[in-house]
Amino acid sequence: MSLLSAQELRKTFGPQTILDGVSFSIEAGERVGLVGINGSGKSTLARMLGGLELPDTGLIVTRRDASIAYLSQDPQFAAGLTAREIVLSGLKLWSAAKEKHDQASDALSRGEGDVDTWLSIQSTAGADVDRLGGWDMAHRAESMLDHLGIARHDARVETMSGGERRRVALASILVSRPDLAILDEPTNHLDIDTVEWLERYLVEEHKGALLLITHDRYVLDRAVTRTLEIDRGRVFSYEGGYEEYLESKMERLEQADRAEQNRQNFLRRELDWLRRQPKARTGKQKARIDRAVSARDAPKLTHEGRVRLTVESSRTGKTLLDTRDLQLDIAGRTLVRDFTMSLVKGERIGIVGPNGAGKTTLLRALIGTLQPTAGEIQIGQNTEIAYFDQARSGLDDKQSIYENVSEGKMRVTVNGFTMDTRSWLERFLFDPSKQTQPVGALSGGERARVALAKLLLKPANLIVLDEPTNDLDVATLSSLEELLVEMDGTALVVTHDRYFLDRVATAILAFEGDGRVVKYQGNYTTYRALRDAAAAEKAALTSAVSKSKGASKAPPANNEGSSAKKKSALTYGERLELESLPSNIETTDVNIRKLEEKLADPATYTNVTLDVQALVKELEQKRNEAARLLTRWEELETKKEQSDS
Repeated sequence: MSLLSAQELRKTFGPQTILDGVSFSIEAGERVGLVGINGSGKSTLARMLGGLELPDTGLIVTRRDASIAYLSQDPQFAAGLTAREIVLSGLKLWSAAKEKHDQASDALSRGEGDVDTWLSIQSTAGADVDRLGGWDMAHRAESMLDHLGIARHDARVETMSGGERRRVALASILVSRPDLAILDEPTNHLDIDTVEWLERYLVEEHKGALLLITHDRYVLDRAVTRTLEIDRGRVFSYEGGYEEYLESKMERLEQADRAEQNRQNFLRRELDWLRRQPKARTGKQKARIDRAVSARDAPKLTHEGRVRLTVESSRTGKTLLDTRDLQLDIAGRTLVRDFTMSLVKGERIGIVGPNGAGKTTLLRALIGTLQPTAGEIQIGQNTEIAYFDQARSGLDDKQSIYENVSEGKMRVTVNGFTMDTRSWLERFLFDPSKQTQPVGALSGGERARVALAKLLLKPANLIVLDEPTNDLDVATLSSLEELLVEMDGTALVVTHDRYFLDRVATAILAFEGDGRVVKYQGNYTTYRALRDAAAAEKAALTSAVSKSKGASKAPPANNEGSSAKKKSALTYGERLELESLPSNIETTDVNIRKLEEKLADPATYTNVTLDVQALVKELEQKRNEAARLLTRWEELETKKEQSDS
């Protein structure tokens, strides 16, 4: 029997059919991704499987002993509970067994009641604690909170932000180790390092089955073994992660296109035959006519809609945006210090760093809505900024989609082309019937699409996006990526989506602690390689210095001076090696600088003949070689000094 089986599920909201006869199953230990455009019914289906919502018709069957945990996008907790208490409350069986063991141990220590009874209870409860995870579960719960960025374990839930509450809920589910974890957008509000930790945890440590709804394509590709897609009320199943899903879906659509083309060809042949026949027809001819009518009335192939994004561009002046010695302090804490940058036309800069590091604060200062503590920010006279904030503000929840975007205008102009406002909204997958819905009734992803539709009407040459990937579906993210790559403008983007940064970014601004913001040329993968190589070089140099200091303080091997000198004297080959090392180190440093300059040149990333990853790998090898040569020089120099003393 499957762990969970969905049979002919149907769900409608008013005139809209969300799920239309959906059937599938999830096996024990299986890892399933669930994808589809915003509003297609992913969260609705997840809530049904989690037992929080009922289908109109259909059946969901779960294995009798199966435990299922559901992470919603907006988890609710009783007031007064701390993060630690919430996570431990997810361990109901373990907590009950631990409480029984503690109760029995307490009674035995006080000498109360029947000793044999309490010993039996203590033994049984102790065995249950071992079976359900062991005695360090409380420590594991706290470790899980730490990994997910919840530093204040005793903080009460009502004092937390929405993102913090989601992370507490996620920690509770992961610690409880359910047979099936249903996670609805678990990467939202996580920084990149935490997303990468979660990805590793799901792949390496989570033993139960998984149903994962996420826009993070790297997580989908690495953490799931099967992908389900909701498309116009139906569910299609594909083996593998995101890349295999794309390949299989393309094959399915191509096959459907061929089938539709065959249907059209058949209809043309049959119509031609019918027109050439006399009025009197035989029974066999009647059957042929019936086949033609059936083919004519068969459902026509329709492809899912795709968001089409464009932006009203404006002329860029000589200065776009510059900073000099910028410092930003919030509540006595320095988030950014000594930050100098000149933004170049065409750059697309991704901004990364831990939650709370100051990424949004930096954006607000750069666009002029926050006064810096020190330093200068110069915004060019012709710089036009379009700002997409995390809250998707600027929308009136009581007004309809059409009213929010049109602002009373029946027609809009984009890049010199004038069109009906309703046609503009259809580009964002809002058909005329949908456009009358109030914004307050939309899903998070649909609301984000409305905000984009409104934002992109404003002429701009600098687009500033704060966590644009939260809530947006994969198809819309792909369209946004294409817009940013193809537009004649510049972008600053705060995001934790590594796939997005790898496709879009020409440089990365990384918050590296103590107010330091460092710029790396290249996309996210290049940044990680450069950062890791720099860390490895620093570690090698630190190790070399430590060895050098240890060698200089080390006592002689024996008390006979002449013997010690003899043992530490350089050989002829070592003397030749020492003489050549400075030149080799200098040559290696020159090669490193050349590679760094090439990787710092934006033209490198537009030249299709260059292998950027090979350049990064070569730079890492050169840095390791420089560290090795320096370590060897220090060893031989120390040995020479000892032999000369």
